Amino acid sequence: MIDYNKPMLVFQTDFTYKEGAVCAMYGVCKSVDRTLELIDGTHELPQYDTWSASYRLYQSMKFWPKGTIFVSVVDPGVGTARRACVAKTSDGYYIVTPDNGSLTHVKKYVGIEEVREIDETINRLHGMGTDETSIFHGRDLFGYCAARLASGIITYEQVGPSYPVEEIRCHEILEPLITEDTVEGIFEINDPNFGNLWTNITLQQFKEAGFVYGDMIDTTVYHNEEVAFHDTLLFHKSFGMANKGDVMIYNNELLKISMAITMGSLCKEKNLDFGPEWKVVFRRKKA
Repeated sequence: MIDYNKPMLVFQTDFTYKEGAVCAMYGVCKSVDRTLELIDGTHELPQYDTWSASYRLYQSMKFWPKGTIFVSVVDPGVGTARRACVAKTSDGYYIVTPDNGSLTHVKKYVGIEEVREIDETINRLHGMGTDETSIFHGRDLFGYCAARLASGIITYEQVGPSYPVEEIRCHEILEPLITEDTVEGIFEINDPNFGNLWTNITLQQFKEAGFVYGDMIDTTVYHNEEVAFHDTLLFHKSFGMANKGDVMIYNNELLKISMAITMGSLCKEKNLDFGPEWKVVFRRKKA
């Protein structure tokens, strides 16, 4: 029976469900405390992509009850000297993760109050034939430690020693460039199921540049400074404002300017992607 007085554990990984990794990780957590509530965030993060892990934490965290513990495991450096940590956010959440860039967006946009390195002598799974392996810290370290924290077996202070928040490893976050009648940014993430692309440009920044819903905006996408797409696009509140098959600009759920094909996949149909090498420039059409 679930104990609703204990923090929930929300998991995101790049494990997929193709084999038993998620099952084993959850089995360890339930072995620590059968009353814990375990929730799937996603197990379909791109392989080894700590940027996407960071963004998805930022995307969803604030919609969960305060005190929720997030377990984020995208860990290309598993078994190496990279730190395993539990971060306490400024707004009351906990993140159990390798310190490998996965805390970037939360640190910048939310704030991290404290971070502690997991003491593996105490908060690592032992005695189940796992001591000689160093490749599954999702099960043996992160999931196990998170379950001990959620169950109340350990306090946050007993996770391990704290270290300076300034030492958290972060990716570079690029900022938009705003000039008169022009906004330049990057595609910083995608909406993989629908093929939409989200920029790093906020709705407020777009408005400050003079763009309003209903505008037709000159739009150019560059990949490594070569033009990958160019058209004049409608900017509006939602997909139904454009015709089926049209490329459009819209405001997404994080109040970020985004692009989509109505009832289609922008990524697949226009061969576009996200990352710092994908620049997008919006220009006001001259009267």
